[in-house]
Amino acid sequence: MSVVNQTVSKDERTPLTDFDPRSGSAIERALFNHRQLILLFCAVLTVVLGWSASNLRVNASFEKIIPRSHPYIQNFFAHRQELGGLGNAVRIAVATTGESIYDPNYLKVLQQLSDEAFLLPGVDRRNMKSLWTPNTRWVGVTEEGMDGGPVIPDGYDGSPTSLATVRLNIERSNEIGQLVALDQRSSIVYLPLLSKDANGVPLDYADVSDALETLRVKYQSDGISIHITGFAKVMGDLIEGIWQMLGFFVAAVLITTAMLYAYTRCVRSAVLVVSCSLVAVLWQLGLMPLLGYELDPYSVLVPFLVFAIGMSHGAQKMNGIMQDIGRGANSLVAARYTFRRLFLAGLTALLCDAVGFGVLMVIDIEAIRDLAFIASLGVAVLVFTNLILLPILLSYVGVSPGAAQLSLKEELANQRSGARHPLWRLLDLFTQRRWAAGAVAVSLLLGTGGLVVAQRLKIGDLESGAPELRADSRYNRDNTYMTAHYGASSDAFAVMVKTPDGECSQYDTLMRVDALEWKMRALPGVEDTNSLALLSRRVLAGLNEGSTKWYELINSQSMLNTITSGAPRGLYNDTCSLLTLTAYLKDHKADTLTSLVNEVEGFAKENNTEQVQFLLAAGNSGIDAATNIVVRDANREMLFWVYGAVIVLCAITFRSWRAVLCAVLPLILTSVLCEALMVALNIGVKVATLPVIALGVGIGVDYALYVMSILLARLKVGDSLSEAYYQSLLFTGKVVLLTGVTLALCVVTWVVSPIKFQADMGLLLAFMFVGNMIGALVLLPALAHFLLKPMVLKPIN
Repeated sequence: MSVVNQTVSKDERTPLTDFDPRSGSAIERALFNHRQLILLFCAVLTVVLGWSASNLRVNASFEKIIPRSHPYIQNFFAHRQELGGLGNAVRIAVATTGESIYDPNYLKVLQQLSDEAFLLPGVDRRNMKSLWTPNTRWVGVTEEGMDGGPVIPDGYDGSPTSLATVRLNIERSNEIGQLVALDQRSSIVYLPLLSKDANGVPLDYADVSDALETLRVKYQSDGISIHITGFAKVMGDLIEGIWQMLGFFVAAVLITTAMLYAYTRCVRSAVLVVSCSLVAVLWQLGLMPLLGYELDPYSVLVPFLVFAIGMSHGAQKMNGIMQDIGRGANSLVAARYTFRRLFLAGLTALLCDAVGFGVLMVIDIEAIRDLAFIASLGVAVLVFTNLILLPILLSYVGVSPGAAQLSLKEELANQRSGARHPLWRLLDLFTQRRWAAGAVAVSLLLGTGGLVVAQRLKIGDLESGAPELRADSRYNRDNTYMTAHYGASSDAFAVMVKTPDGECSQYDTLMRVDALEWKMRALPGVEDTNSLALLSRRVLAGLNEGSTKWYELINSQSMLNTITSGAPRGLYNDTCSLLTLTAYLKDHKADTLTSLVNEVEGFAKENNTEQVQFLLAAGNSGIDAATNIVVRDANREMLFWVYGAVIVLCAITFRSWRAVLCAVLPLILTSVLCEALMVALNIGVKVATLPVIALGVGIGVDYALYVMSILLARLKVGDSLSEAYYQSLLFTGKVVLLTGVTLALCVVTWVVSPIKFQADMGLLLAFMFVGNMIGALVLLPALAHFLLKPMVLKPIN
């Protein structure tokens, strides 16, 4: 099917009685000659999928946002059961407004909260820690030699003597700065989480977050404050924000409807376009639970993108039908001719969208792969709802006569007086050499500047806390409290040291661990460390009356074995074949993690042997580091495949490499400038932001395809570039302008969202909507002046 002349000829102004229903392609005949069956099928499908959508669950998964095949993550999973919860965990800081935690009332509240948290679904109870759990132990030197036991002894009764014992045990436990605050006015309840609860059901993070909030409300008082951090709490806050996002989606629907009505002055056509786009979203959401998918905070923007793409295509179909009816065709004839003219362009654009989303599947992060599949599914649905269902519906209801005449107002005025709308005259200037050269020159300058700025684009988080949330959100305030009061922050990076069974305390091994620990402590961003080597130093100094001269590892294997036997199991595993060296970081920013990873990898390369291996990485920051590496490698690869697919599909459609350049170069410029904007807004490339540029390219190519399809068709019948571009503006260009501005207005409202992730995405998407629109209306004709002169194209006979 080729792109044909977009001007309705006299023989097309045919009443229904004279129209041959056997004309057109086989697809057109199959659809329009069986309209009632198509409508019945779509109605039934809408009811079924609408019911299915009511069963869609909103949840998140820790394991879905990490690259499971990366060596760091494989090391983590291989030893997950031995790492004491160094992965997905929640930290609850219970703070007192009194002088210290050594108060019977405070310890009673802490015990109650700890016991209740122990019973929360999904908690790894074996590795849970608080001052009240038996695995929180002290190791010290007494008059009888090495001794140890639980921090809160069995005989604790709240008396001054018991409180004094608790204080002493905490001071000997090495927990100050880790489980106990540096000012000793708060302590941590540490809750490692499993991926499934006791019944084997995947953990529901919304329920976990709600349960944590229930604990906060129950135990917080004038004398006690509660601070909670961890992946589960971030996801819970984001899931809660999803319901707030629904308000923005409703606002987008209202804005779009109002803009369409202002453009068409036709209620029925505006409502139909919006309705078909909403049906596409409903079908997509209905298919997700049937295929085993959930909606998570990272894919929640996809339904809006499907709605946006549907609006873009639907408005083009509506505009074509309105113009055909205005020229004298009835609604069915107008629908069929518009279908003939725009189906290929629309299908190609949707294929570009689908492929653009689909290439995200190459990224080894399940959350992004799910997003890619869900987005591609939505695009596939749009083929039926907006390319087929909408023209068929409009073939029945048509448009109002006034709207049909209004759609041709500018064309008729031009035919009578030769005058064009001021905006079209301005845009037409870019088909002339002087303005075209200027547009290309400005684009080159912007592209060059954008590339220079984009070199500073960083991978990973660029802010402390949870960048997905506002800086003043409760979570980030809680995180600030943790960072300020604990030397061992919630950002933990763990190195696993693997040895033969029973040999984790060998002197040579501990010396290597100690050497790496010193290197890590010297790095900016590392606030504290913990390891068996560090404990051995402290105990050896304690055995010698606390003399710092003995703060050293001595070459006495029997002494090291004695220290190891009384050490907390979080430092080594039961078979003494795995040591854990943990660095506590001030944040998990990209620079902090990069410098740490480089240091540890360099050390491991020099010190790994057949017997001792330093493996990266565990802890939430270790997992973040692995994720950053995968995102960095995938970023350029993703763009390569996205643009490769778009170029191939455009080449198949246009059959002209010159036309492909005209369509694709504006998209590339917008992508480069979007990366520069991310630098300016201090947004890093990570799981949440990686798909944005690919999604923006998928939507932006729609604009270029519709404008270029009409432009090529007019050039092939002999029109000048100026006249061909003017016809493309009248037929599809003004709808590109309408949808670009409308969708930008819809997403820019997100900047007031309490979820910073959504606010950032709103700014980036608004920029890409407007940037791709300007590229299609300004840079595309400018490039066409140099590449698509009429004599280059072979006229159609």
